[in-house]
Amino acid sequence: MQTPRKRLVLIDGSSYLFRAFHALPPLSNAAGEPTGALFGVVNMLRATLKEKPDYAAFVSDASGPTFRDELYAEYKANRAPTPEDLKAQVDPMLAIVAALGFPILRVGGVEADDVIGTLARQAEAHDVDVVISTGDKDFAQLVSPHISLVNTMTRTTMDRDGVIEKFGVPPERIVDFLALTGDTVDNVPGVHKCGPKTAAKWIAEYGSLDEVIRRADEVGGKIGENLRQALAHLPLSRRLVTIKTDVDLDVGATDLALREPDVETLAALYRRYEFNAALKDLEGKSTSQASAQEPQVEERSAAGGAAAATGSAVKTPAVAGVYETVLDRERLAHWLRQLESADLICFDTETTSIDSMRAEIVGVSFSVEPGSAAYIPLTHDYPGAPQQLDRNEVLGALRPLLEDKGRAKLAQHAKYDVNVLSTAGIKVAGIAHDTMLESYVLNSTASRHDMDTLARRHLDYQTIHFEDVAGKGAKQILFSQVDLETATRYAAEDADITLRLHHALWPQLEAEPKLASVYRDIEIPLIPVLARMEQTGVLVDVGALRIQGRELAHRMQELTTQAHQVAGRNFSLDSPKQLQALLFDELKLPVVMKTPKGQPSTNEEALEAIADAHELPRLILEYRGLAKLRSTYTEKLAEIVNPRTGRVHTSYHQATAATGRLSSSDPNLQNIPVRTEEGRRIRQAFIAPPGYRILAADYSQIELRIMAHLSGDAGLLAAFHGDQDIHRSTAAEVFSVPLADVDAHQRRAAKAINFGLMYGMSAFGLARQLGIGRGEAQDYIARYFNRYPGVREFMDRVREKAHQDGYVETVFGRRLYLDSIGSRNQAQRAGAERAAINAPMQGTAADIIKRAMIAVDHWLSDRAGEARMLMQVHDELVFEVRQDCVEAIRDGVRERMAGAAALDVPLVVDIGVGANWDEAH
Repeated sequence: MQTPRKRLVLIDGSSYLFRAFHALPPLSNAAGEPTGALFGVVNMLRATLKEKPDYAAFVSDASGPTFRDELYAEYKANRAPTPEDLKAQVDPMLAIVAALGFPILRVGGVEADDVIGTLARQAEAHDVDVVISTGDKDFAQLVSPHISLVNTMTRTTMDRDGVIEKFGVPPERIVDFLALTGDTVDNVPGVHKCGPKTAAKWIAEYGSLDEVIRRADEVGGKIGENLRQALAHLPLSRRLVTIKTDVDLDVGATDLALREPDVETLAALYRRYEFNAALKDLEGKSTSQASAQEPQVEERSAAGGAAAATGSAVKTPAVAGVYETVLDRERLAHWLRQLESADLICFDTETTSIDSMRAEIVGVSFSVEPGSAAYIPLTHDYPGAPQQLDRNEVLGALRPLLEDKGRAKLAQHAKYDVNVLSTAGIKVAGIAHDTMLESYVLNSTASRHDMDTLARRHLDYQTIHFEDVAGKGAKQILFSQVDLETATRYAAEDADITLRLHHALWPQLEAEPKLASVYRDIEIPLIPVLARMEQTGVLVDVGALRIQGRELAHRMQELTTQAHQVAGRNFSLDSPKQLQALLFDELKLPVVMKTPKGQPSTNEEALEAIADAHELPRLILEYRGLAKLRSTYTEKLAEIVNPRTGRVHTSYHQATAATGRLSSSDPNLQNIPVRTEEGRRIRQAFIAPPGYRILAADYSQIELRIMAHLSGDAGLLAAFHGDQDIHRSTAAEVFSVPLADVDAHQRRAAKAINFGLMYGMSAFGLARQLGIGRGEAQDYIARYFNRYPGVREFMDRVREKAHQDGYVETVFGRRLYLDSIGSRNQAQRAGAERAAINAPMQGTAADIIKRAMIAVDHWLSDRAGEARMLMQVHDELVFEVRQDCVEAIRDGVRERMAGAAALDVPLVVDIGVGANWDEAH
């Protein structure tokens, strides 16, 4: 039997302190001493110890110049001074490293890289596997069959294949690669504008740096000129990036055995810097091995364990964090005490489904300090799964904490977890923060707001993805089938990273009082409101939907037959390719839009543009509209009725629309047409249960009222204060006729102008909508601005401010950034200017209805059984009201919706009541 190879872990200490400093929040102890970077490094070192390496060393740079400074005086000249908060953590770091028992190596005249390189090659020669714990790309040149790299910040390991995949060249050509690309951080000169792809291409084509130099005349273009200009310094660059592997050291690789830790010194240091989890671990209150009787501590190992040395470029559980699997009552009691004493509890649930109303809880995770978290598995049921704590016992123990509104709680997308726990009988209260909403309020257009994206953006950290642990597609398993070790890495990380994100995002919000108010007074209080609406759901008449579905299918067949007759041949109305051939090749209709691939577009906008040129586009549009209603509503609604509640439960999304508007899915309530007979039939299927009525309350012309408020235009203000029909009033102004003489055509034109100008509609767009000439449309717009000069002044003012600030704001301070406002592309810039005008109105309308929802929900909390808020659709709220309470609820809803904002014009609320949504609308 072959003897297992021993393993040496070499820790690039300087690199990790620097990276932890930038990855973790600026923590400090009670004395005000900075501890964030120190905390990250300490947890990484503790995790390394759990891996039980045979040898290990902590290597950092010594003070003073090195041989590279003698080679090149400008080496590292561009580096910024070390931040004072980082300097203050160096000595404490070394003290803890020494107390943990790690050999510390600091050798003058060379860099830590050279010491690590020398030891790595020595160990390899003595049949010892080496794991270099670093984030420095230069170490890729050392990778070999028995030397691998692990990056504890990005959770990646790198072997030979990994080097080739990342850089495009093998380890033995990394030095050549780095010489060509140069290094701006270390001020190593390379070839100007030679990026990684170009360097890899040259090395692949010519074989080595020497050959690239020898054949530089063969490289054409500007980059070839740059290469030839760099020839003189490329040999120097190669020497600067080459890691020395022959440093004269006082110790060898096999001399680096770990010493026993100095427990007394460690305890004092941990107390001083308030590393509570490390202290308790030291005191024997935490263990590193799991069994049915013992808790399981899942360390995110800096060493990467066996995975780093197996010769495969795979992700490894590697991060500065200590994660525990809770499997017995003693550890559960420990964590309950931790939660009870915490100022902020970060929690997360693991479930069987992304549908929160159907999901079953598999486990819960918690974190109360960055870098430390616990996972409590409840229902993992794979073969050989360890005994877990009783689900009801755990949830019963957690209920008082989770339902206590006085205990502040944090989550990422908290509404999902609130809903999941509600199905288990826990009514979560006290949601104080949600990292998804923190990111959304800070900048709704910056990026996605999921945890994985936020971790990369704000922490420079690569999280474990669900597919990494459960697989994907047809082979994906339920989380209950994931082994506990892997499940803990994933689930505990969710809680830990969410807490770290909060420490990174919340200070940014606090620094912006208006944004903090939007977050604190609108978005956070809305979470439980939306959760209650989703949990309540709405009753639907499945039988009526099925009848309508059959009728829609019949009408679609009629339209198909009619379209075939008009075309003179059969074709598929669902095939864009066939439509392109028919409409543009055969019928020669004008191509007004193209797809990204340059093909004539057949989307809705393109067909609308040519609908007046031929009968066929209109038939296709009608067919598509019915097909969408059938697939999205008449068929799908019946399928998604929850078997437990007998109702349909939509999901509301707070962090999707840039303007702050809510959206919904499964089903999407926002897209049910209200002006067509088919759309109204679908709304008829949303019904009240026996003894109840549906009440629908809708803001009247809210965005125009907001326009009047923001612009301060005297004409608009007077029209709204006079309770006039604003479109009729506008028509009277624009067409210079008495109010009583405005006809239907003039009102229609005025309505198009009123709404069109808010959305930046041009004279061309207005002309197309009204079927008039462009000159006539331009005249309408000119008359409008002549009558309402305050609106033009407002638009000009907003555009100017948007160019100055790069964003616009709602009445309540919500901010919309306009990335293209300064674009050189005229179309992009014009689009941003249109958004600048519209966003304050749409965003303010969104803020107003959210404020109304919060106020109405609070009022209804004292009227249990009388009414429940069911849906929010655009500017409308829909309720289920007990029949004997309709009048009182109607008056209360109107009062709170009308009082949701103090504008310079009244907010008017139209309310209807009926047996179904359509009757009430």
